[in-house]
Amino acid sequence: QVQLVESGGGLVQPGGSLRLSCAASGFTFTIYTMSWYRQAPGKERDLVAAISSDSETTNYADSVKGRFLISRDDVKNTVSLQMNSLKSEDTAVYYCKARSMGGLAYWGQGTQVTVSS
Repeated sequence: QVQLVESGGGLVQPGGSLRLSCAASGFTFTIYTMSWYRQAPGKERDLVAAISSDSETTNYADSVKGRFLISRDDVKNTVSLQMNSLKSEDTAVYYCKARSMGGLAYWGQGTQVTVSS
C-alpha cells in the first residue's frame, strides 16, 4: 500500500522557520522524483520544489528560491523541505508528491502551514 505521510506543519511567525517531512512507503522510493506542492485557499495547487531521483537536480518556484531547501534521504525514504524566512504568503496546505519516469504519481494528504503574527 502506497503511503506518503507529511508532518512538520504548524503556526509560525513571519521570518520564522519550519521543516516539513514526508515519509514514503509502499513503492520504490529511489526511482521517484519527489516534490512539494502547496495550495492556498481559493488558489490552484502549485509546485514549490522538486528533487530528482538521484538528487542531482532540484527545482524551486521563484517565490521560494533562496529561502526553501528540498532534500531526500534514500535510506529512510523521506523527503524534507526546510523553509526559512517564512512570509504570510507562504501560508498554505503543503503536499508531498512522488512521480515516476513513467508518469505514475502519488500524493500525500497534506500538512497545514500558517505564517502569522
